[in-house]
Amino acid sequence: MDVLTLVNLVLCIIIAALGYWAFKKSSDSVPLYIGIAFGLFGISHLSFLLGLRDTLETPLIVVRLLAYLVVIFALYKVVKK
Repeated sequence: MDVLTLVNLVLCIIIAALGYWAFKKSSDSVPLYIGIAFGLFGISHLSFLLGLRDTLETPLIVVRLLAYLVVIFALYKVVKK
C-alpha cells in the first residue's frame, strides 16, 4: 500500500467533509463545490489503493477532469462575487 496515496485519500475526505460543513454553516455553494471536487479526487486515490488503476484508468481520468472542472467553476463563482 502506498502511504502517500493513503495520506492523499485521508486529506480528500477531510476537505470534502469540511466543504460540506462550511456549506451547511453559510449556505454558500463554493465550499460545497470544492468538497465535491475533493470527493472525486478521493475516489481516484481510493482506486489506486485498491489496485484498480490498470482496469479503471480511462474512467479515472474522466473523474479527475470532472473534479478539475468543478474546482474551476467554484473559483469562477468566487471571482464573480
